[in-house]
Amino acid sequence: MSQLRTSRITPPVHHGFAEGQSFIGVNYGQVADNLPPPSSTAKLIQSTTIGKVRLYGADPAIIKALANTGVGIVIGAGNGDIPALGSDPNFAGQWVSTNVLPYYPASNIIVVTVGNEVMTSGDQNLISQILPAMQNVQNALNAASLGGKIKVSTVHAMAVLTQSDPPSSGCFNPSFGDTMKAMLAFQRDTGSPFMINPYPFFAYQSDPRAESLAFCLFQPNEGRVDSGSGIKYMNMFDAQVDAVRSALNSMGFKDVEIVVAETGWPYKGDPNEVGPSVDNAKAYNGNLINHLRSMVGTPLMPGKSVDTYIFALYDENLKPGPGSERAFGLFGPNLAMTYDAGLSKSSKTPTTPTTPVTPTTPNTPVTPSPKLGGWCVPKPGVSDAQLQTNLDYACGQGIDCSPIKPGGACFEPNTVASHAAFAMNLLYQTPGRNPWNCDFSQTATLTSSNPSKLSLIPASS
Repeated sequence: MSQLRTSRITPPVHHGFAEGQSFIGVNYGQVADNLPPPSSTAKLIQSTTIGKVRLYGADPAIIKALANTGVGIVIGAGNGDIPALGSDPNFAGQWVSTNVLPYYPASNIIVVTVGNEVMTSGDQNLISQILPAMQNVQNALNAASLGGKIKVSTVHAMAVLTQSDPPSSGCFNPSFGDTMKAMLAFQRDTGSPFMINPYPFFAYQSDPRAESLAFCLFQPNEGRVDSGSGIKYMNMFDAQVDAVRSALNSMGFKDVEIVVAETGWPYKGDPNEVGPSVDNAKAYNGNLINHLRSMVGTPLMPGKSVDTYIFALYDENLKPGPGSERAFGLFGPNLAMTYDAGLSKSSKTPTTPTTPVTPTTPNTPVTPSPKLGGWCVPKPGVSDAQLQTNLDYACGQGIDCSPIKPGGACFEPNTVASHAAFAMNLLYQTPGRNPWNCDFSQTATLTSSNPSKLSLIPASS
């Protein structure tokens, strides 16, 4: 993957997310007649920790507006261009000359997607032409000396998998046969990511039980054990992404990277739709962002976060379909947040209750009361699900969780309880050992005796 360039100068921001985060992206759809001008959108994106933007086309005004921001840009060739791109290398050369060369490298174009959800479209003509189209675009980039700098991919719906539950059984629709295998070989050879659109929202709509909702929203739940691998999954996003990983692995493409090209949750919908609400959308996107920031990864891909493009930057008021299709936006046309998903550089949403801080006179040292405990630990009997939530939250706050990653000094014992205890205590120690930093929705308590597994963290500095 292209790394985010850090050429822009910004004033320091002191919560750990001063720059856009390379693994957090957003989809910028334009099926609307009320969108803000591209220059306003570029400023909006720079006020957030969003590091990448995915366009469905190659709108020159937007590509230009994002110049010199360092924001990674995914541009798209539409499904309608696939037959010409696939059959005529000159057309592919013209496409690159028109949509890439005038803007790169000032505009940080990182991926060209050729087509959107083509493999599940049922259009055999497009399906047969998609790989030649990708190859011709790649050759055109190579001819412009941009091979390796800009990747060529395509975006799939989750329906390319005929099986995804349990995740270890994930496999591609066998009817794609050699087409998918040849495409994946091309992607492996060029270092191109496999881009897919997992939506726990749609999974919930097909199974609208209370426990499904918690599982889909990264909220405390009993988890689901994968009968094939024995792994307990605590959220639907990880389960869906790992099903894709299993499908790629079973075809022999363990080294092809996954990118989540779209995922999101609508904040409103038609009266007959189950799932859309502001609370659910805020929970899904906010918890997803914390999960990505924690760098805990998925069970099959631990210790890193897949690049994830949230759907969507704005509502698209002209999209057809149920009401929810027009209500996925994180921001309104007036640039105001629809709800706070924790993306703003100037504010981060705490997911634990906070207590007002008593103001102190400048330069007066704050002395912790002697009866306060020195360590923050989980209360006995707290579920692994809640501990995982606490772990994701704590590591999402900018503390250094590298010691509990594979190879780290505190990785063993490799249990959720041990890793959560480490992260919760480190978060408590960092801002000055305030009791309200050891709450975690009433699942944590203070202790004055040093739990041995936390001995790598001093109780006070």
